[in-house]
Amino acid sequence: MAGRMVVGSAALAGLVRPASAPDPASGHRVLPVAPELTGLLPNRGLRRGSTIAVATGQPRRSGGTSLVLALLAEASRAGSWCAVVGVPTFGAGAAAELGIALDRLALVPHPGPEWATVIAALIDGVDVVVTAVPTAVSASVANRLAARARQRGSVLVPYGRWDGADVTLQVVRGAWEGLGQGRGRLRRREVTVSARGRGAAARPKEIKVWLPGDGLTRVIPRSAPPAGVSATGRSSAGRLRPVGPAAATPTGPSRRAALTLVAPS
Repeated sequence: MAGRMVVGSAALAGLVRPASAPDPASGHRVLPVAPELTGLLPNRGLRRGSTIAVATGQPRRSGGTSLVLALLAEASRAGSWCAVVGVPTFGAGAAAELGIALDRLALVPHPGPEWATVIAALIDGVDVVVTAVPTAVSASVANRLAARARQRGSVLVPYGRWDGADVTLQVVRGAWEGLGQGRGRLRRREVTVSARGRGAAARPKEIKVWLPGDGLTRVIPRSAPPAGVSATGRSSAGRLRPVGPAAATPTGPSRRAALTLVAPS
């Protein structure tokens, strides 16, 4: 997988389009998400200018990263630029497996002390900006970044606690499938995702989905137990539609794409 390193936050200007430049996706005020996740969002997608937080939960490795990947996949397929800031363990391979275009993905593993400046620069030209939330971020800084996202039409996705988000998503329960009687491999994870927010999202919601383990993300029908789902995607409730690589067309972007890494100067 080819890649390139860009040094310094000032170099971000060369990676992103100016906010006033034409954007083929800007005609759509809502960026698409996987069909399974549309019921959690008031606009059935990622509305430009909104802040969609993903809470990490306890322990931190609670499925939040997989949820972030699932949120990005459809928007990336549709041509949007995405950025992930402050998540050094972010897996580019897992992102590619879900269909995220690596040639339109900027990674800033270590933004350094100028975290807010880096996020602001990316908001100016990237469609979806995911960022781990520093423990010391103040409410005033968070409010300024959310306001900038509203003004620029970017979607801000804080990964961690973020008061005042339009919607907060969180994996509240999860169980792995694949291990048998002392043997086997973890294949996929059944998770319950909750959504709460304000305005149109004020009413709490919950759904159960498979998050990737076998490369597929599917809704779990209430009438069909997890054990009833076969590897072909059929259950007693009918056919389940895959939205991961199995749904990609042969003409889609290659997984061996250029990955942009941004490092502090």
